[in-house]
Amino acid sequence: MVSISSAPPWNVQRLPRADGRVFLVTGGNAGIGYFVAEQLSATGATVVLGSRNPAKAEAAMASIRARVRGSRVRAVGLDLADLSSLSTAVESLEVERLDAVVHNAGVALDDPPREETGDGHELMFGTNHLGHFALTQWLMPLLSASPAARVVTMGSFAAKSERLDLDDLQSRRDYRPKRVYGRSKLAQMYFGVELDRRLRAAASTVASVVVHPGGALDSLTPSRPPIHVRTAGARLSAAPAALLVQGKHAGAWPAVRAVLDPAVRGGQLWGPRVFGLRGEPRREPVWNHLADPSIAARLWDASCDLTGADVNTISG
Repeated sequence: MVSISSAPPWNVQRLPRADGRVFLVTGGNAGIGYFVAEQLSATGATVVLGSRNPAKAEAAMASIRARVRGSRVRAVGLDLADLSSLSTAVESLEVERLDAVVHNAGVALDDPPREETGDGHELMFGTNHLGHFALTQWLMPLLSASPAARVVTMGSFAAKSERLDLDDLQSRRDYRPKRVYGRSKLAQMYFGVELDRRLRAAASTVASVVVHPGGALDSLTPSRPPIHVRTAGARLSAAPAALLVQGKHAGAWPAVRAVLDPAVRGGQLWGPRVFGLRGEPRREPVWNHLADPSIAARLWDASCDLTGADVNTISG
């Protein structure tokens, strides 16, 4: 007898409905985060953009409303580099439950000098990892109030070749911006994997999923003025790259699937289908170095110390 699955094949152009659900996208005003928010808005869900720039958030909401009829989108002020502000940001959500958060916002610096947050943490590590780590503590009561909430952490393909220096997480001894960025994203991914281990141990209904966008370039991204404008010249010059990488609209697909697909499970890693760089989202094996629980546990403890977060609250 042939077994027929009741679930249709995943189609990035035909997303399942999510009416009545509430999703938060950090950094949802630009880049991949914008397209995550735009695509989720088409499902009927309420999508909240977490942004530290009100003007950019307004532009993003206007763009989504112009493209998604009847979209339910709003914004809250969110500055991941300011740990003391996060509890207030979560209060401003004014919801009884949260069905998913996409930890997407990030800072990427190309050149020295090394910069720090107001809390004294290296800027990329402090924003990309520590900010999301601490934010999860404040969001957990809202996530736990949902019957099957998800924490979706946006990693980076750049993290695949990096390794953490647990004795220099703040990059005080050796600061190289591109490497520091890759390590900050790797720290995020370790957090996502370790969070799910702890949620499972606590018998929580919340699941944690890690995703990455592959190679996502502005030059291959469709225009969303004034957020992003792709010129004809940029489109033509980027055409050869489209054989290997993709635009940020496609880079959003793994995160969107991790939020919506009931077949996705906690602890999994999702990325683009073709060499992990482009194409529709698929599950891929958790990278070998990400699967090391001893490193993840040490990073977790260090992150608790650096943020003052309560380990039990974060784990539900």
